[in-house]
Amino acid sequence: MLYINSSDENFSKAFDELMGRGKVDIDQVSKIVKDLIDEIRQDGDNALAKHIDKFDKWQLSSTKDLSIDPDLMAKAYKNLDEKLKASLHLAYDRIKAYHEKQLPKSWLDFEPNGTILGQKVSAVDRAGLYIPGGKAAYPSSLLMNAIPAIVAGVEEIVVCTPTPQNEPNELLLAALHLCGIKKAFKVGGASAIAAMAYGTASIPKVDVITGPGNIFVATAKKMVFGDVNIDMIAGPSEIGILADESANASHIAIDLLSQAEHDEMASSILITPSQKLASEVKDEISKWLNKLDRKEIASRSIEERGAIITTNSMSESIDLMNSIAPEHLEVATDNAFELLPYIKHAGAIFLGHYTPEAIGDYIAGPNHTLPTGATAKFYSPLGVENFMKKSSIISFSQKAINEVGGMAALIAQTEGLDAHAESILTRLS
Repeated sequence: MLYINSSDENFSKAFDELMGRGKVDIDQVSKIVKDLIDEIRQDGDNALAKHIDKFDKWQLSSTKDLSIDPDLMAKAYKNLDEKLKASLHLAYDRIKAYHEKQLPKSWLDFEPNGTILGQKVSAVDRAGLYIPGGKAAYPSSLLMNAIPAIVAGVEEIVVCTPTPQNEPNELLLAALHLCGIKKAFKVGGASAIAAMAYGTASIPKVDVITGPGNIFVATAKKMVFGDVNIDMIAGPSEIGILADESANASHIAIDLLSQAEHDEMASSILITPSQKLASEVKDEISKWLNKLDRKEIASRSIEERGAIITTNSMSESIDLMNSIAPEHLEVATDNAFELLPYIKHAGAIFLGHYTPEAIGDYIAGPNHTLPTGATAKFYSPLGVENFMKKSSIISFSQKAINEVGGMAALIAQTEGLDAHAESILTRLS
């Protein structure tokens, strides 16, 4: 684990190395992914069967095996423990309520001369959701991806998720039922992205693909972008924490580990002006690690991609964190809301001592599909607008085109586009 002060002589070099630790090296897997995509485009379901046999270690008896039977979803939902079922419903309701506030609106603006300008907002016809299922299953990701699509009004939602050994996760099946998903397929990795982007006999082509995944999924999404829309190219999970002497060291330590247990590539960073807190958190991490089932994964993540940085002031801490632009940012101070105006770049911001990042993963309401690898500087969390698009509305009256048409035609003539100019001038009176 990197443990360093911002005043140290070698700090700039160490910080730059830290910034590069979580970068997804797409180039190293690009050829592998391109070959997988080409196989799906050329051989459809047959290629999917080959990839499932190779990566998920089970064989299709027929292409019908690709689909997850909605009856299995309903059965899994029915068999849920009642407390867990209530928790899922609470999560669903809170996520839905939050995303309903995001709905963009169509509008028209009427000018006195008869010009009408506006915007029409509509949902895409079909959305593809990728839900990871390798080292762990993530029903929460299904909720976070499906609910914004439902709120947007998408007519058809397609889900792909890997099922190693052909054993779908029961909680994921229940979440599929809760979300009303009818088309779900047991396909993972780059193969799933290609299938949704280009379509096969079994899996329909979609208009937008969302959802997190490993480096192969991220690379595939980058490669199919343009043929379909995507939400973002997400890398390993990250958490950044800004804290001062008012923070609870044990809380900070377990919050850092909450990301480290995702996978070995996850990044967990504390930046604080308090040397005392930094030292205490370092000790608490060691204590917590021994209690975790995923100790091996978390330990490697913390050791290779974790950091505790001490600074001379909270202002300096914030500047460094803005440079990192973390996926998740906790502000563990008594005056968290006072610091909010100075935070420029983060996927999601968790304010105060009682707002752990994990509450946002499941039940707070905002989406947990977030930009990683400093892309929070220009990407936003997944939301309703990822499943919608806008059309411009333009209508001119005779009076309106008479008023401005000549100037539009002049610009067209200057560009050397005579037909453009004439299409306007012939309408003037």
